[in-house]
Amino acid sequence: MRRFNQRAYGILVNESEEVLISDEFRFGTYFRKFPGGGVEYGEGILDALKREFLEELNLDIDSYEFLYFNDYFQESTFHEQTQVTCFYYIVHCKYEKELGNVNYNIPLIEDGEYQKWIPLRTLTPEMLTFKIDRDALTALKIKLDLIS
Repeated sequence: MRRFNQRAYGILVNESEEVLISDEFRFGTYFRKFPGGGVEYGEGILDALKREFLEELNLDIDSYEFLYFNDYFQESTFHEQTQVTCFYYIVHCKYEKELGNVNYNIPLIEDGEYQKWIPLRTLTPEMLTFKIDRDALTALKIKLDLIS
């Protein structure tokens, strides 16, 4: 049976022009991505985004702006015969200064996730695991006039 999976991700940029990235280990695999995750049955995209930020980061989203979604076929890395569509938003939140400042080793080797701030100007698509995240990063840099 073929399935569809919708996902919602938030891109949080701080006053130092750093972006919050999530390093995770799940399904026996390490990966780096933007914070967010799957849309549950009965949720809208924005409901899922807000829930994911609350669950993963303990943050309430104050405002958001749509940035990007993949309008091409992408099969899930983790689930065969599942098509993934991801929605990315630039988000604004009030957060504690400790967010993203925990030290940890890469790659992660046990289930879990940690976040870190990476300067937006030095974050390259190759530093992210998934093609859709890479494309969203490129869209962000174009929007912010960091690349043409």
